[in-house]
Amino acid sequence: MSDVVGWLIAGGVGLAVGGAVSTLFSRANSRKQIVRVRRAERRARSAERLAELGSMTSGLAHEIKNPLSTIRLNIQLLAESLAELEIEQDDRARLGRRVDALQREIERLKDILTDFLDFAGEKKLDPSPTDLNAMVGELADFFHPQAERQSVRLYVTPSTDSVVADVDGPLVKQAVLNLLLNALQAMGEPSEGGGPREIYLRTEIADDGEQREARLRVADTGNGMDEEMLASIFKPYFTTKSSGTGLGLPTSRRIIEEHGGRIEVHSEPGRGTEFTLIFPIDQDSSAA
Repeated sequence: MSDVVGWLIAGGVGLAVGGAVSTLFSRANSRKQIVRVRRAERRARSAERLAELGSMTSGLAHEIKNPLSTIRLNIQLLAESLAELEIEQDDRARLGRRVDALQREIERLKDILTDFLDFAGEKKLDPSPTDLNAMVGELADFFHPQAERQSVRLYVTPSTDSVVADVDGPLVKQAVLNLLLNALQAMGEPSEGGGPREIYLRTEIADDGEQREARLRVADTGNGMDEEMLASIFKPYFTTKSSGTGLGLPTSRRIIEEHGGRIEVHSEPGRGTEFTLIFPIDQDSSAA
């Protein structure tokens, strides 16, 4: 009898302990769920605030751009009126320099606003199977005269394989053109006895057995970059050029990432820089 009582008591204790443990686990899971929900709510609110901020800044940029166009037009009219004034030549030259300075600053502001709107604006992709070999050929035809004017040789090496990716052709062209312009500026001014002034544009297919990738490379023989500069080149408004806005590279990276791709860069001081645009491709794109 005592054994039965003991067994019942022990069983009751076991059930009580099991119930308490179950309750503790249930409460812990509930707390975790609450924490996850609150984090998700914070992320949603943060994303909403960022979207509102982006909309406000884009709207503000547009609002600035409109009166800027009016100012630009009036400065042009002022320059024409100045040319017709009957005043001393020295006074005309002095006033002309001031008008020219205003015109330059207006153009600089216009370029900054254009680059900002391009960077901050919504990217609406219209992807379709695109032949990257044909794309680099078109870019080379367009870019070659500008490179030639700065004594830079442009080499184009399309892949012997078909390189087709599902991308928005005009946007990717814009990203590559930004890189080509950066490569050209990295050369500096031509000088006697300097090293080779060359830009390389090539395409290739990479396949690691799990994912096929289309790669488009832009390389130059310019000054190159150290690690500190490499860590900053994709930050908005970072630039080493006196006339640059610092939004070209961030815009290029954003375009590539919107396609589900990535951009890689390798550079060494004095040995040039290479950017690689990488796009995932599938069998459907390849077949197309």
